[in-house]
Amino acid sequence: MPKKIILDVDPGVDDALAIILALFHPEMEVVAITSVGGNVPPTIASRNVSGLLGFLDPDRWPRVGVANLPDDGLPVEGRYGPSVDYLEAACLRVAGLRSPHPAEKVICEEVRAAPGQVTIVALGPLTNISRAFHRDPELPSLVGQLLISGGTVTVGGNITPAAEFNVFCDPKAARHIFRSPANKFLVPLDVTNKAVLTFDLFHELPSDSSKVGWILRAILPPAFLTYHQRFGLEAIHVHDSVTLMAALIPEAFEFKELAGDVEVAGELCCGATVFDRRRVPAWTPNIHVARRMRTRKVIEELIAGLKLAAQRAGLMELP
Repeated sequence: MPKKIILDVDPGVDDALAIILALFHPEMEVVAITSVGGNVPPTIASRNVSGLLGFLDPDRWPRVGVANLPDDGLPVEGRYGPSVDYLEAACLRVAGLRSPHPAEKVICEEVRAAPGQVTIVALGPLTNISRAFHRDPELPSLVGQLLISGGTVTVGGNITPAAEFNVFCDPKAARHIFRSPANKFLVPLDVTNKAVLTFDLFHELPSDSSKVGWILRAILPPAFLTYHQRFGLEAIHVHDSVTLMAALIPEAFEFKELAGDVEVAGELCCGATVFDRRRVPAWTPNIHVARRMRTRKVIEELIAGLKLAAQRAGLMELP
């Protein structure tokens, strides 16, 4: 039986890959996709979700929840430039939602509809999840699993020396989630940094006659170019897609329950995830954290998932 999934995303190229993988995988039933501000402002995140769904046109459309926040509330915007973060290279056509529903409302309703059966995969800042937990205080105990892409344990951050991007964008929301009783699983940079896609990926992608092949060839080159120019890498990280794989192939990940919290103030360390790793911890363990990953298997399954998505999504329609 397919696993019921809510994707909470801020697309972005990496999130777009995760959306494509999840929508067409036979072991996943995406019941909702909710957008949140992060890589892009909330309105752009909502637009990109609608554009991807309209282009891919899956057999079963998930519910869509829109970011319910002003665009000027983000500490970071457009980290990698419009062609990467805004998916401009794909030229997605967007039909406006007639009656948009707030993301937190959709999350609450879908979890309530199948208590204990829904996995929330949070691939952006935790704003929507926190708002949902505030809206319905019983919700944390009704979520089957909450998979979070973000944070660090022993490595440095990727937006400040101390903080990972998703947590840094809304540290108060992240602290709220860390301290909640939800069944939480964190996939931090310590693990996701190890999985990179090299340019050789293009030899393995489906042809551009398929919808998936076409859109991947549109959105991936700007990401490779940006990583080369900014970081000197001939590869890209796909932190969010790796986190989705933890829902799909959990056997490829080793989790350890740790005691964690989030720094919400401070000039240098705001947004840092802090874990009590003393010999005799004083904090109570509260979150399962990925410490190891079978990297090759994860990358192989990710590429296989994209190929499968290409088969299931069908061919491009010729003008």
